[in-house]
Amino acid sequence: MHPAPTEWFARRTYHHSSFEPSALVEAKRREGLTVSVCIPALNEEATVGAIVRTIRTELMEHVPLVDEMAVMDSSSTDRTAAEAERFGATVFQDRDVLPDLEPMSGKGEALWKSLFVLRGDVILWLDADIRNFDTRFVSGPLGPILTDPDVGYVKSFYRRPIEDGRGGSLEGGRVTELVARPLLNMFWPHLAGMIQPLAGEYAGRRSILERVPFFTGYAVETGLLIDVAERFGTDAMAQIDLEERIHRNRPIGELSRMAFAVIKAALSRLGEEERRRALAAFGMFQFDTEDGDYRIVSTPITVEERPPAITVDEYRAVR
Repeated sequence: MHPAPTEWFARRTYHHSSFEPSALVEAKRREGLTVSVCIPALNEEATVGAIVRTIRTELMEHVPLVDEMAVMDSSSTDRTAAEAERFGATVFQDRDVLPDLEPMSGKGEALWKSLFVLRGDVILWLDADIRNFDTRFVSGPLGPILTDPDVGYVKSFYRRPIEDGRGGSLEGGRVTELVARPLLNMFWPHLAGMIQPLAGEYAGRRSILERVPFFTGYAVETGLLIDVAERFGTDAMAQIDLEERIHRNRPIGELSRMAFAVIKAALSRLGEEERRRALAAFGMFQFDTEDGDYRIVSTPITVEERPPAITVDEYRAVR
């Protein structure tokens, strides 16, 4: 049994300001844990160096929160690997990890293979295209895990502004709002309290991550969310507010392919219980903000149906 989304949201939603890196170092030492950070990357030379430099300087040398940092490069054709190495990351080419296995491609492949080369008890994955990166992107997701032994998997959430071409901004997370959130509400309502289910910044205990499968491409976040909840329960999961994430926005064609992968992954996990939940679904959980605080709100949504007109007496009478 899972708690209601509103209950889980109230109990397992945190803000990054609650977790100072120096305090987390002490928590890590008390628990005897080690932390690995992994950045999967493909052609991100413009941003990966600054991310690596910040982690190396602030969270490895100044405050020893991170014990290991690696970039899993997916055969970048630019200077991604060189920039990562220049600022202090160990770089692996995902094609060179487990070379005897049939090669596959995609972000999920890089994440799965990182489990075989990283040594940490806790693993944090970060996207490589974050433009406003600072230490909260590391200390935030690690905080609930290092301070609460019952938490084993933490997703980040944030505002995601995107340029609208006229100097303003629109809310990002288009695949989340149009595909992932409706799917989760319909088939896995216990996950409806997740604000950013497709966020690329998340942390997990190795003891959890090594026991679930990984989709190899865009669907990796969807699959992990469903499978971690199924095997370990939503009580083992949490989410952390990182305020805002600015990154390279994807073109609509790429987002369409991402949406296809998310739908396909979700359908592969459907069973009779999930179909029953969908038919019984009454409404949808979404989120709004008030004074910077997120609030979970439910909107009733009904899908009703009329019969073919020719079967109605009133129609036949006039036709």
